[in-house]
Amino acid sequence: MTEFISVPGGTLAYEADGEGPLVVLAHGMGDSRAAYRFVQPRLVAAGYRVAAVDLRGCGESSAQWPSYSRTDIAGDLLAVIRHLGGGPAVLVGHSISGGAATIAAAQDPGLVRGIIELGPFTRTQSIKLGDFRSKSYRRGAFRLLGAALFGSAGLWSRYLDHAYPGRKPADWAERLARVEAMLGKRSRMQALRKMGQSAPTDAGAQLGNVRCPALIVEGSLDPDWVDPRAEGEAIVAAMPAGVGEVAVIEGAGHYPHDQYPEETVSLMLAFLETHTRA
Repeated sequence: MTEFISVPGGTLAYEADGEGPLVVLAHGMGDSRAAYRFVQPRLVAAGYRVAAVDLRGCGESSAQWPSYSRTDIAGDLLAVIRHLGGGPAVLVGHSISGGAATIAAAQDPGLVRGIIELGPFTRTQSIKLGDFRSKSYRRGAFRLLGAALFGSAGLWSRYLDHAYPGRKPADWAERLARVEAMLGKRSRMQALRKMGQSAPTDAGAQLGNVRCPALIVEGSLDPDWVDPRAEGEAIVAAMPAGVGEVAVIEGAGHYPHDQYPEETVSLMLAFLETHTRA
């Protein structure tokens, strides 16, 4: 059941279920909390209270906001944790929300006991001309750029098809239709474009201030990086020693939680059991 919370600038939608330590799930840009439709019930069944949030501009949350930075999203996620009793919570963030989880953990360590980042854009990207020799990277980058420049839901769907290499969810056609319907609304597409223009410098600046345990999960075939494992290791290297660890799901693209939910949840549960049940 959808519930709502008012924060400065608009209204956030979320759904919460289960009992136990709090886990908050935040999706990537151009998406909704439905991205965690396979993850949330598994975590609930394992004994966790799980809240899946629609980011500002996405899903059933308000469409128009003053800005859409990772810092803004971090503030929203902290507001949800407070609304749900103050946690402390484990934050799970995908893509842009991975950077937001980093910021939230650094800003309010009393509310965040751990972070799990899935294919995160958490630090400033250094793009080299040689990167474009990778066909997968080149194709993904041009489709992302095209979707942002032209505000095209069709190009975004082509990016998604590329970002899920090989294996697709059983409800793939329905998933694409749901995303295209949302982005067919001008205000929702504008939110995606503004998120895409938001550089991860604010998140990168906070990596050294993270004190809670962190798990960085990369898909081995994520087209957003030439070397996804190296990206995950660079994020961990920017954190204090011993805080972070990297896990790679073989065969997964940019959406490991949707493409390989069992493997992703297995990694999550190992992390959660270690850091919430002690």
